[in-house]
Amino acid sequence: MTPKERLLRALAREKPDRLPATLHQWQQYHLDTQLGGLDALDAFKFCGLDASIQYFEAMGQFWIPNAERYLVSTPDWREEVEVVQDDPDDKLLRHRITTPGGVLTYQTGGNRMTTWITEYLIKRPEDVELIEKYLPVARLNPRAIAAAYDRIGDAGILRGFVWGDQAGCWQHACCLMSEEQLILECLDHPDWVHRLLRTLLERKLRFIEESLTGAKFDLIETGGGAGSDTVISPALHREFCLPYDRQIHDALHRIGQRATYHTCGGMMHILDLIRANGADASETLAPPGVGGNITDPAQVRAAFGGRVAMIGGMDQFNVLTTGTAEEIRRETHRLFTGYGPDGGYICSASDHFFETPVANLKAFAAAAAECVY
Repeated sequence: MTPKERLLRALAREKPDRLPATLHQWQQYHLDTQLGGLDALDAFKFCGLDASIQYFEAMGQFWIPNAERYLVSTPDWREEVEVVQDDPDDKLLRHRITTPGGVLTYQTGGNRMTTWITEYLIKRPEDVELIEKYLPVARLNPRAIAAAYDRIGDAGILRGFVWGDQAGCWQHACCLMSEEQLILECLDHPDWVHRLLRTLLERKLRFIEESLTGAKFDLIETGGGAGSDTVISPALHREFCLPYDRQIHDALHRIGQRATYHTCGGMMHILDLIRANGADASETLAPPGVGGNITDPAQVRAAFGGRVAMIGGMDQFNVLTTGTAEEIRRETHRLFTGYGPDGGYICSASDHFFETPVANLKAFAAAAAECVY
């Protein structure tokens, strides 16, 4: 069975020939420092892993290093970037957005590994009006997507995102305003929060229709870590995530795309909500060592009841980066036993890593090859 067949069989909640093993994403820092600058596809092949390639193009994810290259501007939403500090290991950028109705500002920091927000865009309740009227939506190039898909071939799958700083509406909103402040707004001004979320949803549905219809993706990422139960309560998730997530997944299904719902944090208290939101797969199955709360994979498998495929589970720091080959092997077999007996499971690093030795990645691939159905 080819890597592509193996991954697609698992996404269909079926049993492939053996346990698929992949990574959530290659980070360019890791490719440059550990793999001599290989690109993501060649790195997967070199390490013996099933390729799961993330497609980036004008997507707007703020956390991508040098994310300013992906900014989308229009005459009504003109974004200008001032470089305050240009040190690649300690960047600071000041963003100014000019619209016909007023000006918005925010700041981002960054280094060679990632980007982060140092000042949020929404500072006043009325700022949502400018977002409603003027926020542009990226459009993807279908030919470029097709070329990336064809290059991967049988080596794996091509993943995309729903447009925005984060794919889910709540998670996107938490990039425009701090999580703490947004949670308080949910309690004090829930109608205002829903207004913001509806505005983001409208843009995301437009992006799905304009850019993902007919696009050659195998899987589309939705959600985001701010919806995890280690950030917000199940009650808040039910009100401020579930209705919007469901509409995004319904829209993806209408155009024939699969959705994987991303919660890079706790999820044990929202498994029923993930099942209810209509996602085809759930990731990242994060264990406590990387900020999650899954200790017994079999509980997750039982809760999903064969209705949701599962992706993730591997502690990318305490096992995959610092563990021995035997520790990696034991953990891979444990995850297979917990998540994988019925199929529908892709073993993957739960999220980003930056310093994992290549030998450990090869040990991961070898261990997964031992887990046969």
